[in-house]
Amino acid sequence: MTETPWGSIGYITYKRTYARRLDDSTEDAGAPTEEFPQTIDRVIKACNTQLNVGFTPAEEEELRSLLLGLKGSVAGRFLWQLGTNTVNKLGLLSLQNCAFVTINEPVRPFIWTMDALMLGSGVGYNIQKENVAEIPRVKRSIKVTRKDTKDADFIVPDSREGWVELLKKTLKYHFSEDGRDFSYSTFCLRGKGAPIKSFGGVSSGPEELCWGINEINNILNARVNKKLRPIDVLDIMNIIGYIVVSGNVRRSAQIAIGDMEDMQYLNAKRWDKGNIPNWRAMSNNSVVCNDINYLPEQFWQGYAGNGEPYGLINLKLAREVGRLGETKYPDPNVQGVNPCGEQTLESWESCCLSEIFLPNIASLDELRKLVSYLYRINKHSLALPCHLKDTQEVVHKNMRMGIGITGYLQASEEQKSWLRSTYEWLRAYDVQYSKEHGWPISIKLTTTKPSGTLSLLAGVTSGVHPGYSQYFIRRIRMASNSPLVKMCKDHGYPVEYQKNFDGSDDRNTVVVSFPCSYPKGTILAKDVTAIQQLEYVKELQSNWSDNAVSCTVYYRKEELPEIKEWLKNNYNNSIKSVSFLLHKEHGFIQAPFEEISEASYNAMIKRVKPLTNVSFNESDINESFECASGVCPVK
Repeated sequence: MTETPWGSIGYITYKRTYARRLDDSTEDAGAPTEEFPQTIDRVIKACNTQLNVGFTPAEEEELRSLLLGLKGSVAGRFLWQLGTNTVNKLGLLSLQNCAFVTINEPVRPFIWTMDALMLGSGVGYNIQKENVAEIPRVKRSIKVTRKDTKDADFIVPDSREGWVELLKKTLKYHFSEDGRDFSYSTFCLRGKGAPIKSFGGVSSGPEELCWGINEINNILNARVNKKLRPIDVLDIMNIIGYIVVSGNVRRSAQIAIGDMEDMQYLNAKRWDKGNIPNWRAMSNNSVVCNDINYLPEQFWQGYAGNGEPYGLINLKLAREVGRLGETKYPDPNVQGVNPCGEQTLESWESCCLSEIFLPNIASLDELRKLVSYLYRINKHSLALPCHLKDTQEVVHKNMRMGIGITGYLQASEEQKSWLRSTYEWLRAYDVQYSKEHGWPISIKLTTTKPSGTLSLLAGVTSGVHPGYSQYFIRRIRMASNSPLVKMCKDHGYPVEYQKNFDGSDDRNTVVVSFPCSYPKGTILAKDVTAIQQLEYVKELQSNWSDNAVSCTVYYRKEELPEIKEWLKNNYNNSIKSVSFLLHKEHGFIQAPFEEISEASYNAMIKRVKPLTNVSFNESDINESFECASGVCPVK
């Protein structure tokens, strides 16, 4: 059997995130869960039984060796869902990592977002003024009353569809002529902590749902006879995310994409000004900038450590080219990106991802074998039906996927040199394979995502990012009632409640701190400038990624003039999406990474008992799927 070369916290990350209960029918939170070979066997079997890939026994064995050896991985969503009845029931969207919608209607985009988020897919949304302006005026004020009795106007079913329907009624009645006050009952909803068999995890109970519906109703009542503003739409979407994440099954990743001159939007996450609602932490925020020469100076106000720096999205470049300079694969209908910014998407579109651990690849031949397997799995998953008609149509049309690279800055120059020719080989392979199966050629095939959780399995640096530091604390979020929390405490790892931005405790979620280190020789953030990081993005956008390259560029305040100058000379023709984060003094509490000294690392290591390859039965709540920024999911 192939031995799995776990990273320092790879095994605990796997057990927390992807190991399913061996008996999915049980409600016992302490029931035994899979070990990694069992997960891989479940995935490979489902590739044939659910996706109809048609792997031969020899191919199955070769793929098994590649996956167990952490040469690459299917998406975290695939690791978690393949082989379950959820895929049989929900099809396409149960396996999609990312989705996007333009907000230009009063009801449909919001309920579509809630549905996708509750299925674990991250959602991006465009709230530029020209789109939000298409939403009609709020017609009437309504009163929405929780009435937990059987005579309520609407009894919320205990299902994803039930929660979405309550949101739909709330929105619809505000915008329709026959809108009216209504009451609803949650007495059918399972209580907080009850297991969710189909998707996994536990119920949050009805309280966060009721709270969120009330807040959304307040926002709409305040805009009666007026148009919604982008800031109102942002708040509604963030509240939806807050409702969804409360169950600790998913991180509810979002990216909002607005106008670069919208000051209300630019100040939405200026935590230093106070009176910013906690729910605005639910999204990464970026602006559309198709020409860097028109970017207003106000954009940079959040870059001094007094708020969250917003990212930049170049829709013009994303529509015109695949890899840089390659105009034969245009993407003219792109309206935005997924929450981490690596996948360009049309409205209503979703996509699937996979991962190559580039430092672990031994040869060009091994790389192409791995890529062919990941491609086939992704391609067949994209052909599944979807319960959302608009999404099925655009996904089946575009067949967009993102075969990603991670650990790029730990790879050798030889390993990096294989990428350009392998992309061209993959394009030819897609033409042949699509023709054989009667499918459209994929509009896009490759990407570079932040890859937080999957990279932890192999212990490689995330995507195109440098190592945060030689020695660091890696913070991982878990549900408070997860049995893994007790195990971490018993093994000496620091555990604390997650802090909200106002300083209060979120007692649904805990943060566990793990001491970590990278191998000597790893390129570290302190050793590279922001400009070098931007050049790495340009390099991968040229040689591999035909979607985009997601990178959160670590910067120091004194580098801002150089960053502006580099963007002035390179942005328009080289960058599809990019975001920035102060390497230190960024203001985030309980940040995913914190640099520590070698002495502090050694002291922490002495106090803990490693969790690598420890056999245990406890089941986790499968809560956190952070990318490098700590926000976006990879599940």
